[in-house]
Amino acid sequence: MSRRVAYSAIAIGCVLPRLGVLLHERDAITSSFTEKSDTIARMFIDHGTFGFVPGAPSAYTQPLYAWFLIPVYWLFGANWWSIGTAQILVAVTTAWLVFEIGRRVLGPWAGLVAAVVATLNPYLVWHDVHVNREIVDQVVAAALVLLTLLVAERPTRRRAVLLGAVAGASMLGNTRLVFLPILCAAYIAWRLPRARATALAAALVLAGAAVVVTPWLVRNKVSVGCWALTTDGRAMWKANNAGTYALLSSGRWIDNVGSRAPRPPEPGHLTPEDANGIWLRTHGKVRLHPDECLEMRFYEHLAFEYWEQHPGGKTKLMALSAKLLWQPSVFETSGRNGAGSQLDIGRRVIEPAYMCALYALAAVGLYFAPRAFVTLALLLLAYQTAAALAFVGATRYRVAWDFLLALLATAALTRIAERVRAR
Repeated sequence: MSRRVAYSAIAIGCVLPRLGVLLHERDAITSSFTEKSDTIARMFIDHGTFGFVPGAPSAYTQPLYAWFLIPVYWLFGANWWSIGTAQILVAVTTAWLVFEIGRRVLGPWAGLVAAVVATLNPYLVWHDVHVNREIVDQVVAAALVLLTLLVAERPTRRRAVLLGAVAGASMLGNTRLVFLPILCAAYIAWRLPRARATALAAALVLAGAAVVVTPWLVRNKVSVGCWALTTDGRAMWKANNAGTYALLSSGRWIDNVGSRAPRPPEPGHLTPEDANGIWLRTHGKVRLHPDECLEMRFYEHLAFEYWEQHPGGKTKLMALSAKLLWQPSVFETSGRNGAGSQLDIGRRVIEPAYMCALYALAAVGLYFAPRAFVTLALLLLAYQTAAALAFVGATRYRVAWDFLLALLATAALTRIAERVRAR
């Protein structure tokens, strides 16, 4: 099968369902599904500040998705069709990368099947056209897996540095992945037979990641006041406090901590989002500059203190996080968008049916996929689970890596097809 045919088939399978969702959801794209990166991108376009208030640089979120949105907003405006079109193109690129992984691991036809199965994940078909940072996490994750396989197959300096750069970009998209360069370097060290080549490749991976991440760290030290990938330590505390388990068990999300949440002393008592709200309400007359570094240290201390003082509670929370991460149905919160609508049918019926089949086939595929790829897939999925145990689990945090399950499932489908042909 030629790449042109495969790429065309994958693009059609990826674009058509997402385009339908985009047209159906066009009125809600920029109103109901916004996040911090959207606010920062708009602020940068309008005022030249990467933050929440003009003249106050911020590091209150991972920057990668905001960097993706800025050129889109600058060139085409912050509207439903520009966001949807750009993100559909990213989804197509992700599917092509999954095909390339499958082509090397399982063969061309299996790569095509894996790419189509992965891109038709019902949750992603809906999620990919809305404002969400997982869209960039997906393409970075697929590129990382492909480059890891290429470095293990033929370790060149260029490939190793590029892998490190992509691993660094993954950290800037999701701070949970801060140890991912080390995992990739360890996997390459296991795969390569010669000690000298192993050491060089691993070192170049780590160096490539450092080159990508260091400018952002320096910028935060100079402009914000501290070394940090993100200063949103409050998110860590929201996922690790005595009330988190009750919130999640009752169908609420960790953002529903309420007004009784502890506050650091001034000037860290306000979050950058609070300052943005005040700036908007006063029509730009009041510009507050919260101390993000003070707030980060305050909430991180509370989170670690909870770990130390409540090990039993944290253990229960870890078990619940693992369940929420891997359950086939979409985690439904009381404040979810489209509650009570047909969207809930997708959450409760369509997505679980897809995921149950995917889980079953992926489990079988563990026995038929190449050992080296199975090891890499299991390492990456285990890493995601460990991150959820430390923070919190949810469907949206898993979907960026579901293509690994699709590849394993395709290995099982390939073996079934071979047996059917043999009979």
